[in-house]
Amino acid sequence: MFIGARLCDNGGMRPLGTSEQLARRRKRALELLNEGHGPSYVAKQIGATPQSVCRWRREAKHRKRKPSLTVLGRPRRLSSTQLQQLVSALKRGAFAYGYAEDYWTLDRIAHLIWELFGVRYHASGVWYLLRRLGWSCQQPQRRSLTRDDDAITHWKRYVWPRIKKVA
Repeated sequence: MFIGARLCDNGGMRPLGTSEQLARRRKRALELLNEGHGPSYVAKQIGATPQSVCRWRREAKHRKRKPSLTVLGRPRRLSSTQLQQLVSALKRGAFAYGYAEDYWTLDRIAHLIWELFGVRYHASGVWYLLRRLGWSCQQPQRRSLTRDDDAITHWKRYVWPRIKKVA
């Protein structure tokens, strides 16, 4: 049941798969060890190194929680209720929070998060947070105040084809 591996940032290999898949792999290795098989045999069966199998056995003896309950990575700084509050605050618009123009920038959102929750975010962190919430980057349309859409339509329809034909 070898899953595969990918090169990590630190130069080592990390097996491919979700945390649940890797937890099942470790659980299967522990079952084989409990059946009386040696670390080398177990390592060949599941596609790991004997050192990893020995380490899993050692960790299983000293572990207080189940491996599947172990959460990997840094905990999120905003809870799900705080994220919902942030989304509703963003939907109210930037005018509601004292900005002259009604658009959000990453710096403005970072400042809003600081005011609402007391949590500091860098602009790039706000971008990842917004992507996780399903928001995308929108650029405002910049249009002239003296824009004449009828004149533009006329030019595209009648003047541009004449210019194009001559050129």
